[in-house]
Parts: sequence; C-alpha cells; structure tokens
Amino acid sequence: MREFNYSLINDRTWDTEMLELFSAIYKTTGRQEIFLKQKSQELEKLTDIARIQSTQASNALEGIRASNNRIKQLVADNAIPRNRNEELISGYRDALEIIYESYDAMPIVPNYIMLLHRILFSHTNDSQAGKIKSIQTYIDTNQSGKDSAYFTTASPLEAPVMLEQICSEYNRVIDHKEVDPLLAITVFIRDFLCINPFNEGNSRMSRLLLSLLLYKNGFLAGKYISLEAKIAENPELCRDVLFESMTGWHEGTDNPIPFIKYHLNILSSVCKDFEERFSLVEDKHSALETVQMAAQTLTGKFTKQDIRKLCPSLSISSIEGALRKMTESGELIREGIGKSTTYYRSDKKNGTL
Repeated sequence: MREFNYSLINDRTWDTEMLELFSAIYKTTGRQEIFLKQKSQELEKLTDIARIQSTQASNALEGIRASNNRIKQLVADNAIPRNRNEELISGYRDALEIIYESYDAMPIVPNYIMLLHRILFSHTNDSQAGKIKSIQTYIDTNQSGKDSAYFTTASPLEAPVMLEQICSEYNRVIDHKEVDPLLAITVFIRDFLCINPFNEGNSRMSRLLLSLLLYKNGFLAGKYISLEAKIAENPELCRDVLFESMTGWHEGTDNPIPFIKYHLNILSSVCKDFEERFSLVEDKHSALETVQMAAQTLTGKFTKQDIRKLCPSLSISSIEGALRKMTESGELIREGIGKSTTYYRSDKKNGTL
C-alpha cells in the first residue's frame, strides 16, 4: 500500500512561473484583510453570487444541471427540490454553506469528510451517503485528443486507511509548517481523488474540500469569486493535468507538479478577480463603469438584481440607467420584459459587429 510523505514536495524545483503564481496569490491574500475591514458588509453581499455560481458549476461538471432560474431558487431561496438533479444540487448548496460559515471549526479528519459527504447526499435516499465505498471505482481520464484511459483508484479495503493517512499527513505538515499550505492543499486534493473514497460524489467532494482547506489557511478569495466556475471554464485541462499527476501514483513515482501548477493558476485567477470585484464597491468609478465591471464578472444571463448585489453602493435608478446605455451601445443584449428581463454580454465594447 502506498505511503504518504508530503514533506518530500520540498525537494521539488520550482520554475519562474510557479514562483510568480505564489507571489501573486500571497500578495492578494496579504491585502484581503484590509479589503474586508474597509468594505466588509458590501463584500459579504457578494458571496451570494459566488454561492450560486459555485453550486451551478460544480454540479454541471458532473452533468447535474438545472436552469439558471431554478439554480437561483434552490440556492438563494432554499426551494424544495423536485427531482434527482435538484436533490444533488441542494446537497451541494448545504455542504458549501456549512463550509462558508464554519470552516474554522471543521477539522480535517475522516469523520468530518464523511459527514460532509452525508450532507452532500442529504436530500436523496442514497444508503451509501457518508460511508466509505463498497465497490472498486475507476476514473476515466479521457485526455484531450486521446483515447479514454482508466485510473484504478484505491480499493475499498485500502480507502479508509489511505483517507486516514492523508488527513494525518496533511495535518502534520501544516501544524509543523513543514510545507507551504498551497502545496499541501493541492497534493491532498490530488491524493483524495486517487483514493476516491466514496461510491459517488468524489469529484464534487474534492471541490468542496479544496474550498475548505483554502479558507482554513486564510485564502478567502474563493468566498467571493467561484473556484468551481473557474475550473468549469476548461474541464478538459483539469482532467489532463489530473491524469498526468496520477501516473505512477500507486508506485510512488508520480509527479504532482502539473496538478499543483494548474491549481495555482486557478487560484491566481480567482485572486485577480477578487481584487477587481473589490473595486466594484469602491466609490471612485462612475455608475456606468461600475456596472460594466460587474457585468464582466457574471457568466450567462443575469438580471438587474444580480447587478444590484454586486454594486450595493449604487441606487436602482443608476443601475437601470447604466444597463440602458450598455444595451443601446450593444455591450449587452436584453431579453424579456418587466420582472422577466435578463441581460447577457455581447462582448462588443462599442456596439459594432
């Protein structure tokens, strides 16, 4: 059975790109306390958008979908789920909410990970919710441009032992400050996926655990910018680097650096967007400029109320005026009337084709 020693990651050589990513992430993390103190109430309102985007994106990555409007009802209004997909979406919503509110009090131990899995399936009748897998699982790596290949995960007998080992090793290196948290977090997530401790829901669990570990180590940008939505922008790349980092895992000859670099790029992008999002609640921009920046942070169709949540300092009349100007210029496409009005970006800055 494979053994885990996260301290060995310190023996790796880091290139210039990796060092720049570390620098960018820590630079934003160092400023986030100032951001939160200056505009704490305004920024807290922005978590509503991130919750919706994270819940939608993480489930969609596994083919679990609902309409944009229904996702908002399930996440923002705690609507009662109507079918299997909505049950799974509601479970993710609940698990993410607990992480948002209680990450400091959640230890990284198997019992809490199994509890999180039970919450993830709490709206279903799945008898395996919160239990270690009973069957052998495989990961379809499906690398871009190549035939499908399957990675054999830990066996049902190995899984509980390995889950205990990676939790113990992660806590050890974090407590003794032996490994940079960003490295320990990413290696833990990769090992969790290789173990695949549950019959179902491992990928969604990995994204929940990624948020949990980042928050516990002070990297809070993901509360305001959806990590899951960033991953969903290029799922093939995530699958490719995961497969590359899994090769040789059972024998201990694997190379986690591609997976580490991928996640550092994701987090760096989140940090960049967080700083841009912070500028939305500052007072130095005109109403039009503020709404334009807000629209750039939204994906798909959005409403006037979505913009209002992102721009709490603006009056509703200022937002309506800005949306009207953006529609007239061709920056936005408007659909529907009255309360059913939605907008989406045309990606035209000046209204020309």
